[in-house]
Amino acid sequence: MELLLTVVGLLLVIEGIPWFLSPRRFKALLASVAEADEVFLRLAGFGAMMIGLLLVYLARS
Repeated sequence: MELLLTVVGLLLVIEGIPWFLSPRRFKALLASVAEADEVFLRLAGFGAMMIGLLLVYLARS
């Protein structure tokens, strides 16, 4: 449970950095993501998951 809370906390810190540093630019990025093709978003999400799994595997082995 402690590890899960640590991971969620770190995720929130990392996710909050762009909002803190440049909210205007981040809002523009979100608007462009909203207009992106669903296939592209699905592939980008899959790629992010695979990279995340690889990082977890490398960190745990």
